[in-house]
Amino acid sequence: MSARRTYDFDGFLAAYDKVMTKWPASREALTVPTPFGATHVNVCGPADGPPLLLLPGGGSATSASWYRQATELSRVHRLYAVDLIGAPGRSTSAPDRQARTVADLTTWLDALLKGLGLAETDLGGHSYGAWIALHYALRAPHRVRHLVLFDPTQCFAALKSSYGAHALRMLVRPTPRRVRNFLEWETGGAPLDPDWLALQEAAAGFPSLRPVVGPRPRPKALRRLNLPVLLLLAENSRTHNPAKVAAAAETLLPRVTTTTLPHVSHHALPHAAPPESSQLITDFLTGPADSAPPTPTPPS
Repeated sequence: MSARRTYDFDGFLAAYDKVMTKWPASREALTVPTPFGATHVNVCGPADGPPLLLLPGGGSATSASWYRQATELSRVHRLYAVDLIGAPGRSTSAPDRQARTVADLTTWLDALLKGLGLAETDLGGHSYGAWIALHYALRAPHRVRHLVLFDPTQCFAALKSSYGAHALRMLVRPTPRRVRNFLEWETGGAPLDPDWLALQEAAAGFPSLRPVVGPRPRPKALRRLNLPVLLLLAENSRTHNPAKVAAAAETLLPRVTTTTLPHVSHHALPHAAPPESSQLITDFLTGPADSAPPTPTPPS
């Protein structure tokens, strides 16, 4: 019997929809065809607002996780939150074509923006989604106005070896209990939204495709990235060393603003980000894209 027949899709979708009730009531859902499959996008905010497209992290993350930011950011922006192709969520993969390279991810995002009618957009992402967003900005800077990176992985510093050791059992054979145990370890036992946690558990065993992975962007390419970048780091992240990430980003990126979000871990983002983070993002995005870079805020 196939994984698709044994996996509890109905349970996953019920958990997904429960988290989506935390989004603004005006939210609408779109399905955008791309060469790699149909991409599900949750949309809210004024139709004539400046676009902001958000990518979730990898693993069990979905677009639903942006609910904490959705209400505030959609007051000004037309917010587009994406379920990654081949990952947990409501997007569906093409049967005959899979993204295997960074160039494929660029082709996917190009097609997604075209399908949404966006010539350019502000772009953000968390963790693996930030890695995708950064690579896209390096390859298609003409389509990105501002870049917002939530605790990006494999962009500016290596992962901690202890993180990989704790994640290994969950990655090899994901079960709801292993997902919960891992998240409780990474978040330091901090209180987590039970609906969000239930969705992460429901995603265990989702028949996902192998994600595109690769090395960190080359320093030479990062030094040429002439876009305003907001780097939001998780103070309690067990994924990498936030101070090392900040130092590397401030050395490499010409126009970066770095802020450390207190009392939050990597996997608690973005849903458990401090409320002031939405205002930080709004202030950053409403600034002119061609202005001089603001003075970075050192990590706490």
